[in-house]
Amino acid sequence: MSLHRMSLRRFGLSILLAAMTAATTLVSLPAAAHGERATEPYIRTRTVHWYDVTWSSEKIGVNDKVTVEGKFHLFTDWPDAASKPELAFLSNASPGAVMTRVESYINDMPAQQSVRQLEIGRDYPFKMVMAGRVPGRWHLHPVLNVHGAGPIVGPGHWVEVTGSAADYKLPVTTMTGEVIDDLQHYGVARVQWWQAGYALLAVAWIVWWIRRPLIVPRWNAIRKGREDLLITRTDDRVAAGLLVLVLVVVIGGYRYTTQKYEYVVPLQAGSFKTKPLPQVPSLVAVEMKDATYDVPGRSLRLDVEITNQSESPMRLGEFTTANLRFLDKSLDVAVAGVDPSFPKDLVAGSSLKLSDSSPIAPGEKRTLRIEATDAAWEIERLVSFLTNVDSRVGGMLFFFDAKGQRHMAEVFGPIVPVFTQLQLAQSH
Repeated sequence: MSLHRMSLRRFGLSILLAAMTAATTLVSLPAAAHGERATEPYIRTRTVHWYDVTWSSEKIGVNDKVTVEGKFHLFTDWPDAASKPELAFLSNASPGAVMTRVESYINDMPAQQSVRQLEIGRDYPFKMVMAGRVPGRWHLHPVLNVHGAGPIVGPGHWVEVTGSAADYKLPVTTMTGEVIDDLQHYGVARVQWWQAGYALLAVAWIVWWIRRPLIVPRWNAIRKGREDLLITRTDDRVAAGLLVLVLVVVIGGYRYTTQKYEYVVPLQAGSFKTKPLPQVPSLVAVEMKDATYDVPGRSLRLDVEITNQSESPMRLGEFTTANLRFLDKSLDVAVAGVDPSFPKDLVAGSSLKLSDSSPIAPGEKRTLRIEATDAAWEIERLVSFLTNVDSRVGGMLFFFDAKGQRHMAEVFGPIVPVFTQLQLAQSH
């Protein structure tokens, strides 16, 4: 009877484990593409802020193109733990080589190479043209790889690639006018033959030495002081012959290549420099007075002092950080500024709450309480900024004047966690 019960328990446990595994798999599917959530919050909130990012299409065929473009702002309060953007490379983040980066630009300059000496506090426009390569539904991000700081990923959008991978082609016209129909397969067989030839030489060299007893006999010879027995005259001849053979192959291959391909361009390993967008005079001054994060309430609260230095009334319409966007949904111009292609999961469902949403008059200085409340703080794994060594947070504020024109301002400072709701619950 006890064996029967143990069997039932084991069977029930197996069913439970299977159900948990299936549930975990199903739950993790929507987030399967969000590797950017593994990046530390101090990197995501205080280094590169992406904005005005758009995707030209949600569905393309193999060989068809999708354009990703927008701007990025290099945050003034760049963390000390991350290397400054002295050398960076614009690229795309996707699950493998499912897309081909055909073109890329920073401030209208070709960005096939790394860009150096990006200026902190300035803005740069970017553009990438991607071609569909592997059919599937892929999460496509812009990413800025900063030397010493790693990849800083922008917002991601789902792009579906239809068709057959066998139809993929990458045509290229060389400097001499030769047309290569498919660059991804061009010269592959030739490279494989060269690799096989060198591999054969390497195997022959190893076999030459392991054909004789190796360890114990050679060790005994060394103990008896007969090192002269380890390498024979024949070994010397074989080594010299192999060396001559390798030199002949290398020199002959080089001469053959230079004769067949008259114009050869080496792999490009340089970098370029580009200017940022023109610096616009700041018409809104922002100073953070206090910042707290309500852990139970999932709410970021900022007390900021705002000074309107323009000649037009200003309203705060958006707060963005780590690709998350919190909008004052009562302000139509702020809501209209969200492009239809922008990921819906990065736009907070709740409205940005302001202690006073009335326009800030020209010359007025006002202290404003900003509350950005949403479960996205937990979903995007951003609350660990509370445990960083400097415990700071940063973001961008977007203001709109009477004509609907947008004005940006940074906001940053130290932050502390609070447990307001828990204290209320204990008091009752």
